[in-house]
Amino acid sequence: MVDRDRVLAKLDELDGYLGELRSILPSDLDAYRTIEKRRACERLLQVSVEYALDVCHQLVAGRRLGLPGAEDDVLQKLESAQLLSAEVVATLRRMKGCRNILVHEYGHVLDELIFEMITTRLGDFVAFKDGVLRALARA
Repeated sequence: MVDRDRVLAKLDELDGYLGELRSILPSDLDAYRTIEKRRACERLLQVSVEYALDVCHQLVAGRRLGLPGAEDDVLQKLESAQLLSAEVVATLRRMKGCRNILVHEYGHVLDELIFEMITTRLGDFVAFKDGVLRALARA
């Protein structure tokens, strides 16, 4: 059984981090490139993605969809069980890839990519949250 309160608490915390990120969004790429702004945005984005993935893990465990072998298995299980749409799962995969780059610094983090993500793609988190709330309503 999905621990609804725990999932909702994680979604609430996710909203808090996204609110913080929105409150410090830079006006342009040059403003983003200041070290403090860039690092703050990167960290808030990273934590936001991690909270989304934590919610995914909770859904898989709560619905007893099996033990995932890798993080991507979690997303596949949610899609296969029709708890999240293919579009939301594809978006989560891209988010996870971005998070991995930020955390593990695979190569150089492209400022343009992160800036574009934080200024145009935060709505992806809203789509994720809506999908999770629909999944909880069906649980």
